Amino acid sequence: MTSSYRITLLPGDGIGPEITAVARQMLDAVSRKHGFELAYNEQPMGGAAIDATGEPLPASTLEACKAADAVLLAAIGSPQYDTLPREKRPETGLLGLRAGMGLFANLRPVKIIPALIDASTLKREVIEGVDLMVVRELTGGVYFGTPKGRVEAEGRVRGFNTMAYFDDEIDRIAKVGFDLAQQRSGRLCSVDKANVLDVSQLWRDQVEALHAASYPGVELSHMYVDNAAMQLVRNPRQFDVLLTSNLFGDILSDEAAMLSGSIGMLPSASLGESGPGLFEPIHGSAPDIARQDKANPMAMVLSAAMMLRVGLEQEAAATDLEQAVDQVLAGGYRTGDLMAEGCTQLGCKAMGDQLMGALEG
Repeated sequence: MTSSYRITLLPGDGIGPEITAVARQMLDAVSRKHGFELAYNEQPMGGAAIDATGEPLPASTLEACKAADAVLLAAIGSPQYDTLPREKRPETGLLGLRAGMGLFANLRPVKIIPALIDASTLKREVIEGVDLMVVRELTGGVYFGTPKGRVEAEGRVRGFNTMAYFDDEIDRIAKVGFDLAQQRSGRLCSVDKANVLDVSQLWRDQVEALHAASYPGVELSHMYVDNAAMQLVRNPRQFDVLLTSNLFGDILSDEAAMLSGSIGMLPSASLGESGPGLFEPIHGSAPDIARQDKANPMAMVLSAAMMLRVGLEQEAAATDLEQAVDQVLAGGYRTGDLMAEGCTQLGCKAMGDQLMGALEG
């Protein structure tokens, strides 16, 4: 019997529709090759949803995502929405999607592709062989903590947010990190700011307790977030799994992305305790190059591969997509963000054609 999976597609804004078209073409081909079916349900999200409904996350979109086997999101946001009230902005819709789907764990792999090693701003000897995973808590911390807001007092305006975690929120994300470390090289570095933040001291205490109780075979270390930021560019090979809170992970994962030479090359997965996962490239919507056929679709294709592997357990199909990306890059084909001397520059659609050729060749 042929397996069939329901995929909710969220093309979003900016370059989103362009890179979604490439990923969908690749998914159609690889599903045919490996004998399973994908049924797509495309829904508005972010600015596109604001234009259509006035809301960044319509209830119908959230319901379609919760009913799927996996969700593939391209990118959301544009400066034209920055003047809207915060609750009406695309980014608020994304936070609502994560919370509504119960997606508390964000996984961001950073692995150096040999053909792109010289695209990084860091020296070859620093980044060669880097293969790490950032595990970021996604539904707690300062982005969701209360109270928050702005108040006026004695002629001054004060803005405030609350960084807060419950012990069980820390335990569940730490478990994800330890489980991944067991599957990889057996090392986990927990990032905090326990020297000055009470919430970080609780984070460290819970991580240590879980380690002692359930994961004594994993090598656990702790690092303050400022030192972690420095070490990521000084000696990134020292890391295997990085476990972080929401705010720290947001910053460190983007820094880690640049080890690879381009933020346009990295996928991510957001997972909950049950239900479908959300898979998306970590780059933004790049409205400055939207509809100009300049976008790099490879992070979207790699996100589709991560969806196949993690969300649908189609390992062979996922590997095929990743190998197609490696083959095209090894052949010297580049989008503008990756362009180097001696390479052939392609637009989004032409890069999709090359990827399809590598997949089907």
